[in-house]
Amino acid sequence: MTRKSLERATARYAERFPAMKRHAAEFVDALTAVIDDAGINYLSVTGRAKSPESFADKVRRRTAEFGHTDFDPAVEVTDQVGARIITYVHSDIPPVAQLLADNFTVLEDRDMGRETAREGRFGYASRHMLISDDPQATGFDARHCASVQIRTVLQHAWAEFEHDARYKGTVPEEHAAELDRRFTLAAGLIELADREFSIIRDTLQSGLRHADFDSDGARDASHIDPRELASFLAGWYESAGFSRSEHYLAQVRLLTELDITSIPQLRDELQQVDTERILRAMGYRHPPGAIRRLDDDLLALFRERYADLPGNAERRDALRRRMQRLGSPD
Repeated sequence: MTRKSLERATARYAERFPAMKRHAAEFVDALTAVIDDAGINYLSVTGRAKSPESFADKVRRRTAEFGHTDFDPAVEVTDQVGARIITYVHSDIPPVAQLLADNFTVLEDRDMGRETAREGRFGYASRHMLISDDPQATGFDARHCASVQIRTVLQHAWAEFEHDARYKGTVPEEHAAELDRRFTLAAGLIELADREFSIIRDTLQSGLRHADFDSDGARDASHIDPRELASFLAGWYESAGFSRSEHYLAQVRLLTELDITSIPQLRDELQQVDTERILRAMGYRHPPGAIRRLDDDLLALFRERYADLPGNAERRDALRRRMQRLGSPD
């Protein structure tokens, strides 16, 4: 392409920008739904469409890198829609990446932390995936693709701070080597901290599995305390991980709509359910979270009554599709 062609491509992107913003919002909704559906805990799922100014700047940088203008920005700039998934612990990154592979077409998958480690150093760590919502996709198409970063809270903090220091600030040349050394040290400490957080979470889960509640367990007789629900489910579904805190709150509201207002009452209801049969019927490719397990069991137990609860209004169709996977009532 000529320089004029690059300018026209940049202008065309500016015209498509409103559509790209809608595309980005749709991707964020889809990613959030997939992760929530699996019951994996996370801090945030965010996304954006690259602004026309940022697109033009990247085209200029690529031109400088390549030393020529013989490329198509519509294909070369693959982060026109970008999304970021931030987890609490590193051990949640592989399951999230697998979820994306199960639900989208993966065009590229790079573990930047592993690549850095292969070079014998600490530094930038993030899982980068280029995905498409087109099941038949074989290459990049901006109308269907998103560039997704998956990283922990600590990895995100390091990456953001490092980016600001290097690219938005002015580092005196005499301090550049010291800055590199300190960022490398910080990256090593963050990797260690991520490992410790994973151990802490596993230890807490293990301890909660021994928790039980008698008839006086609930602090408020009108509903189950969400913290007690989390503790109870950690024991009831021993292989399931924690879900997001707001999901426990939402489940308490659904239980209240079912007139289940205490842990003993919930235990009595769940004893009627063959939870392992339900788990097999759902056919999950990775272990679902505790709230998802409870959601499935309540759906199997109460069927249409559960699907028709006011609190399930926005996901009624999805619940009915799941009900078909469960098969006929026992």
